[in-house]
Amino acid sequence: MDKSLSIEASFIGAGWAFRRDSGIGINSQGNIALVSGDQDIAKSIFIILSTAPGERVMRTEFGCGIHDLVFGTPGPQLFGMVSYYVTRALGRWEPRIEVIDVVCKVDEVENEKLVISINYRVRQTNNERNLVYPFYVIPRGRD
Repeated sequence: MDKSLSIEASFIGAGWAFRRDSGIGINSQGNIALVSGDQDIAKSIFIILSTAPGERVMRTEFGCGIHDLVFGTPGPQLFGMVSYYVTRALGRWEPRIEVIDVVCKVDEVENEKLVISINYRVRQTNNERNLVYPFYVIPRGRD
């Protein structure tokens, strides 16, 4: 474990830094970039929500079922299903947190974008955090 990690971060751990556009992050020395502490948890949540079940070959159950809802019509039923899938996936795949609340709503600017706000508590430190995850749906009637 890196000695530069704080005591709090060392309890939570460290992981690879993934970039949305190009995959694995590389640091200035050309090594694999690492993230630690709360940043590692946030990256983990993002990876879980961004992965559809069946996408990983050796772990086909990993991920979140929200990708099955991409053609859903925004409304209370869809928001409830999104909240259910997110809570279930994080409860299963991210043991370092306890999900407090998941709120889903339509973005005020982009109608096809859902804003998923996840409130969670880091178990080791008892700190509460919030992560906002954008999820795009394809409204009916569009090609």
